Amino acid sequence: MAKTVQDDAHVVNQIKSGTLIEGIIKASGDIRIDGTLKGTLHTEGKLVIGTSGQIDGEITCQNAEIHGTVNGKITVNELLSLKASCKLLGDIVVGRLSIEPGAQFSGSCVMGNAVKGLYNGQESTKERAERKPQAVS
Repeated sequence: MAKTVQDDAHVVNQIKSGTLIEGIIKASGDIRIDGTLKGTLHTEGKLVIGTSGQIDGEITCQNAEIHGTVNGKITVNELLSLKASCKLLGDIVVGRLSIEPGAQFSGSCVMGNAVKGLYNGQESTKERAERKPQAVS
């Protein structure tokens, strides 16, 4: 019988409720957090934080959907969705932002083209110039 190779691109990494992780998580695919992470998370895929999920630290991802609690900086290359049960304390850098009624957010937000440079750790001079207010004469 021939074995089939499964494509790992559609497998979701899961941190279950009751689990505490301290440190750095790096993933190439999607990840769901229902437990607690104290540290840094970087994924090239989508991040989902469930209602019991909590992250204290820095997050970098492609897309994110937050139902739980986050304390720290979030950088999302594309879409960040803050759901009604979300509690977010920290700064966000996003391509696009969606906030449902009831979501709690306290911090600053940078949205748009600047996220592309920041996603890689630095904002380019061109992006900085585009964000710089222009004098009106």
